[in-house]
Amino acid sequence: MHLACEKKVTIRDTVIGGPDLLICVPLVTTDEKGLLQQARTALQHKPNLFEWRADAFTQMDQETCRDILAALRDVIGDSPLIFTCRRHAEGGFNKISADEREGLINAAIQSGNVDIVDMELSNDEIFIQNLRKAAINAGLSMMLSYHNFKSTPEPENIIATLLQARNRGADIAKVAVMPREFEDVLTLMNAALKARKNGLKIPMIAISMGILGRLTRFAGGFFGSNITFASSASGSAPGQVSIQALQQTLTALNQR
Repeated sequence: MHLACEKKVTIRDTVIGGPDLLICVPLVTTDEKGLLQQARTALQHKPNLFEWRADAFTQMDQETCRDILAALRDVIGDSPLIFTCRRHAEGGFNKISADEREGLINAAIQSGNVDIVDMELSNDEIFIQNLRKAAINAGLSMMLSYHNFKSTPEPENIIATLLQARNRGADIAKVAVMPREFEDVLTLMNAALKARKNGLKIPMIAISMGILGRLTRFAGGFFGSNITFASSASGSAPGQVSIQALQQTLTALNQR
C-alpha cells in the first residue's frame, strides 16, 4: 500500500494520488513518425499515463503541435497525456524561447487532446499564471516542476519547493534531483515523506535521478510520490528503467 494524498486528481478515470504508484512513459523523439511508433509500442505495456516531450522535436510550430496531438490521441485513445515543452536549462532537448514555449503550451491546451501541462517553477510568474488560467478554462490540470541535474538540495529546500509549487497553483508538484552519494537518495525520500505528512495535500512526483537514484523510481510510492517514469524506447532523464522491469518490480513490492 502506497502513501495516498488528500487532494487526488482524476484524469480520464485514472486517479493520481491514490494508493497506487502510477507509471508514465515519456515519448521522446524528433519527428511525428517516431512519436506515434513509440506510442504504439508503449501502449502494448499498458502504462497509466503518457508524456509527450515536445521540446525534443527538431521543428515545431503551434499548428504542427495541434495536428500531432490529434494524431497522438488517435493512437493512445483514452490514456491520460501530459504535455511538456521543457526549458533547456532544466533538461530540455532544444533551446526554445519563452515566447515559443508559451505558444506551444497554449496550443496544446486549446487542442483538447492533452490532460496535464507541465511547466517549470523557474518560469516567471506571468508565464505560469497565463497558462494556469488557460488550463483551468480548458478543464486541464497543471504540474509545476523543479529539476536539478547537478546535486540534491537540503531537505528543507526540497520541501519548500514542493510547497511553492502548490502555492503557485499546481495540481501536481514535481521535484527531480541528482544524487552524488547514497545519502542524497535518502534525503530526497525523507523530504518527500515529510512534505506529504506536513501539509502537501496535492499529488507529487519525487525522483532521485541517475543510477544511484533508481530506487526512488521503484519505491517512491512508499514515501509519498504518486507517479514514476519508465522508458519504452528513449528515456527522458538519467536513470530511467524499462517499463517491463518497473512493472515487474512494483508487482513484487506490492505482493502480500
